[in-house]
Amino acid sequence: MKPRALLLTSLLSLPLAGCGGNGRTPLLVYTPHGRDLMLLFEAEFERANPSIDLRFLDMGSQEVYDRVRSEQANPQGDVWFGGPDAIFARAAAEGLLAPYRPSWADAIPKASQAEGDLYFGTFRTLPVLVYQEKLVPADQVPADWDDLFAERFRGRVLIRDPIASGVMRTLFSYQLARSLETTGGLDAGWTWLGRLDAATKEYVANPALLFEKLVRGEGVVTAWELTDILLQRAQGSPLGYRFAASGTPVIDDSIALIEGAPHRAAAVAFVEFAGSADALRLAAERAFRIPARTDLPPETLPDWARDVLARMVPADYDEGLAASKAQEWMGQWDRTVRGRGAPAGGG
Repeated sequence: MKPRALLLTSLLSLPLAGCGGNGRTPLLVYTPHGRDLMLLFEAEFERANPSIDLRFLDMGSQEVYDRVRSEQANPQGDVWFGGPDAIFARAAAEGLLAPYRPSWADAIPKASQAEGDLYFGTFRTLPVLVYQEKLVPADQVPADWDDLFAERFRGRVLIRDPIASGVMRTLFSYQLARSLETTGGLDAGWTWLGRLDAATKEYVANPALLFEKLVRGEGVVTAWELTDILLQRAQGSPLGYRFAASGTPVIDDSIALIEGAPHRAAAVAFVEFAGSADALRLAAERAFRIPARTDLPPETLPDWARDVLARMVPADYDEGLAASKAQEWMGQWDRTVRGRGAPAGGG
């Protein structure tokens, strides 16, 4: 995968008020969605809106939140596009998002909409078990989340740093919320995270580096989101995946206007575009995204998407609890678990 970055020098040279030097209105989108989707959307959006110059800054969802928060007194971005709804909820509570109800809102499940129209789901992001196909025999492929700390993978696990990753925060919070529901306490969840830590060779700074290390064999298993893995496979990477048998914590991948956006009209136009039926079908066909909209006939989606929706079993857990406690739990994980995990076990 190409480096998921945008040259900051080019970005910061853009006029942030009025129109750009070419007479077009600059639109700045903060996103974790990566170049594959964003370059596709940039071309299609600008074709439909020739007076707007779309630029995007690609970073992890936690990094987007940190940036929007740090710019609250002087907003630079216009749209936040992508990331778990849990982190959008934090931003909404802090007054970082502006209300807007797009024309496609009624096609989104109520559970994927924020109170006050502050953010809406666009895609469904699915964490999966990932393995290096050339190095993991077929009979040893991980089948459930507990297999990540099986003895056969000790010291061969690579994990995207959860402090910067909304996907990993969701998976970690899912384990703790499930512990609370099934045992009445958090001890089992913390034990799970400790065993994973003990098996983990490295917490990797970004997805591109994670994939490089897996391909080189520096690690052989991980947990990551399905879209990136399908993109990697399309580019020839030897990365296989499997849905966890116990269930998949489905993430509502959301979009919102940034409060005080310098170019609100252009931002509204992009939100309308990003959730449109045509854009979602394009994203499914060309960038392996699963639409959040429920009004798209299955036959209009590509074969891979229909197959995924048929095979994936959504995890049953208290998503509201996990979202509300994620920040607290991740801080505790960083202080008390990272690098201190209990001895790994399992078979």
